[in-house]
Amino acid sequence: MGKIAWVFPGQGAQFPGMCRELYDEFEEARRTFEEADDALGESLSKLCFEGPREELTLTVNAQPAILTASVAAARVLESKGLKPDMVAGLSLGEYTALVIAGSLSLRDAVVLTRKRGRFMQEACPPGRGGMAAILGLSAAEIEAMCFEARSVGVVQPANYNCPGQIVVSGEAAAVAEVSRLARSKGGKAIPLDVSAPFHSPLIAPAEEKLRRELERVTVRAPSIPVYSNVTGETEMTPREIIENLVKQVASPVLWQTSVEAMRRDGAVAFLEVGPGKSLTGFVRKINPNAMAANFISQAELGAVLDFHKEALLR
Repeated sequence: MGKIAWVFPGQGAQFPGMCRELYDEFEEARRTFEEADDALGESLSKLCFEGPREELTLTVNAQPAILTASVAAARVLESKGLKPDMVAGLSLGEYTALVIAGSLSLRDAVVLTRKRGRFMQEACPPGRGGMAAILGLSAAEIEAMCFEARSVGVVQPANYNCPGQIVVSGEAAAVAEVSRLARSKGGKAIPLDVSAPFHSPLIAPAEEKLRRELERVTVRAPSIPVYSNVTGETEMTPREIIENLVKQVASPVLWQTSVEAMRRDGAVAFLEVGPGKSLTGFVRKINPNAMAANFISQAELGAVLDFHKEALLR
C-alpha cells in the first residue's frame, strides 16, 4: 500500500478568489475562515475572496491568507475521509503542515504567520535586498556563483526547489551579480517580485522576535511525520519544531531534499493542498515516477478522491 504525502504552498501562491468555491460549498471551509477572521480580528476571508490583489500580496497578509486557504482545503479533504501519511510545506507552508499534523492550532498559526510576515518585512529596509530564480544550472554551479558574488554583497541559495531551479536571495547588487554569472554560463535568471530577501542572512533579525512568539504558544508533537525545510528530515518533538521554525527564517529551504526523503520513506503520491501548482511541478521534476496532483477547488475534488484511491493501490 503506497503512502500519500500532502504538501502545502508558500508565499507567492496567493490569488484573489482562492478557496471561495470550497467556502461556499463546505461547512469545514467556512468554519476555518471564520476561525482565522476571529483570530486576527479582521476579515481575512474577504481579502482572500475579493482582494485587492495588491493588499493580498503584502507579506503580512499573504502568509496568513495562504495558510488559511490551505487548511480549509485540507479540512474539506479530511471530511471526505482522506488523510495524509506525512506532510511538508514550502517555507510558510510548513506552518500549514504543522496545523494538519496537530502540532499547532489554526488560531496560533494564523497569528504567528501574520507576525512572521511583519518581522521578515521589517528585518531588511526596502530596496536593499532581492531574490532571483536561477534555471538550468546545477546546485554546485549556483553555490560557486554565490561564493564569487559575495565580493559584491551578501547572497546565498534560498530555495533548493528541484533539479534545475534554485532561488538565490541577498543584497540586490549581489543577486544581480549571480544572475549575470548564471546567464554567462547558459542559465536563466528571473528576478522575483518580492518585498524582502527571504531565507537570507539579511532577514536574521526576525529570528529572535519569532522565537519569542513561538515560545508563547503550545507546540505539540505531530501525529504524523512532518518534514522540515531546514533539515529535509522529520521533526517530531516540540523543541525541534520551534528551533527549525526559527532557523527557517534565514536558512535555505531544502525542498528537493524533503521530497526525496518522503519518497525514501514510502511516499508514492504527493498532493499539493492549497493555492497554486508550483509544488506539483517541483515533485514531477524531482521524481517523474511519483504521482502528483493539486487541490484548491470544488471542481478538483472528484479527481483527488480517485487520486487517493489509486495511490493506495500502489
